[in-house]
Amino acid sequence: MQIILMEKIASLGQLGDVINVKNGYARNFLIPQGKAKRATEASIAEFEAKRSELEKVAAEKLADTQSYADKLDGLMVQISQKTGVDGKLFGSVTNIDIVKAIKAQGFEIDRTMIRMPDGPLKQVGDHPINIVLHSDISVNITVSVLGETTI
Repeated sequence: MQIILMEKIASLGQLGDVINVKNGYARNFLIPQGKAKRATEASIAEFEAKRSELEKVAAEKLADTQSYADKLDGLMVQISQKTGVDGKLFGSVTNIDIVKAIKAQGFEIDRTMIRMPDGPLKQVGDHPINIVLHSDISVNITVSVLGETTI
């Protein structure tokens, strides 16, 4: 299906690009989320009329996200979990746990923004985590997993 992008998407293209994607991806994700529209003659003409306004909104959103990223960058959150004697966790620390810990410090992020390359955290210690706030902006935080030993 041919679509026109209404915002920058990292894996697809820039604002205003007309691209081909699979029908299901367009119908089930991009169009309902407002990230794209079907590329018809009318929608392309409508987009070109609104292009400057959309670019201005995108630039404002990028600036707001950058200022938020400056506040969030380098943050350290602590999460306590029950552990055994060897320092391994009973269970693991997931992105949902990290979101709750960040929310407790007054920041608002979505769990889909968290990138954990090695999967859930299963060891006590400090772990660097990458948070992608925008397709162009990512910040690094440190998650400190503290152990609560059970006897």
